[in-house]
Amino acid sequence: MTGRPEIVCLCGSTRFAEEFRAVNLALTLAGVIVVAPGVFAHAGDQVTDEQKSALDALHLAKIDLADRVVVVNPGGYLGESTRREIRYARQAGKPVEFTEARVP
Repeated sequence: MTGRPEIVCLCGSTRFAEEFRAVNLALTLAGVIVVAPGVFAHAGDQVTDEQKSALDALHLAKIDLADRVVVVNPGGYLGESTRREIRYARQAGKPVEFTEARVP
């Protein structure tokens, strides 16, 4: 391998913890550096409102580090937070891809 590996930020609802794990595994085995949520509140991890705000800001910083964004969206699902992250990534000029076709 020459040069720095590509960095991909995973976005999507944290209710899809298993799907995140599968995408993370596939990208990692493909030689990609993956940055992703570390807390899955919608899948049972307990966080305060203050921690949620801090985690949201941290995730935007992860998008800043990434070369591109992959949205984990089973069934085409995009929640409010994910839509905000997609807007942020696009405004920053990051390519955005989806694991499943987007549903209108």
